[in-house]
Amino acid sequence: MFSKGENIKVKVAPSLLSADFANLKDEIQHVTDAGMDRIHIEVGDGVFSPEITVGAPVVKSLRKVTSAILEVHLMTVHPERKIESFAKAGADIIIFHIETTTQAEAVLQQIKNSGSKAGVAINPATPIVMLEELLPIADVVLVMTANPGFSGQSLIKRTLNKIKKLRQIIRKENYDCILEADGGINIETAASVRQAGANVLVAGTAIYDSTDVFASVSKILGEE
Repeated sequence: MFSKGENIKVKVAPSLLSADFANLKDEIQHVTDAGMDRIHIEVGDGVFSPEITVGAPVVKSLRKVTSAILEVHLMTVHPERKIESFAKAGADIIIFHIETTTQAEAVLQQIKNSGSKAGVAINPATPIVMLEELLPIADVVLVMTANPGFSGQSLIKRTLNKIKKLRQIIRKENYDCILEADGGINIETAASVRQAGANVLVAGTAIYDSTDVFASVSKILGEE
């Protein structure tokens, strides 16, 4: 699933939060037909994240209808309580927030032990020093470029420096982790996020509200 550092092609991960929940199977089929091979699934608990979104049963249902990588983004308190159920449901990757635990390394290891790839996310206002010690063991590092919980937000420009600094560390140390960005990424902002060094760009409304998903993805990736 992953390869070293700079050899990783930049990809787009459509955010399930922006999909039509009445037609999730068709929505996922639509974006995978457009060439996207991973789905970003936001799990909000109404506490850490202001909105309650989906749980493990939804992931289990989606696992039955797609071979795409299912990337679960836990925007929740007590992430350690939710890992087993999402792993059993079929999550390929489970990402938790550094702000939600004092035992981040243990949570990463718990995810790995569950059989899923392990990721850690960081909010716009949280300094990267909080997660630098986790870079050698994380499969994914997710930088929130907007505050978690709502689709359609604007990208917070200062977070681009955070991506750049993390990319420099990953490159220097040759760490084996994906650098992902999530929040306010669209056709207009994607170039700056790519240039900062992100490997995976999470996009919601820019994908699901598009009348031409193929063209939108190409523009986000800078192919047009």
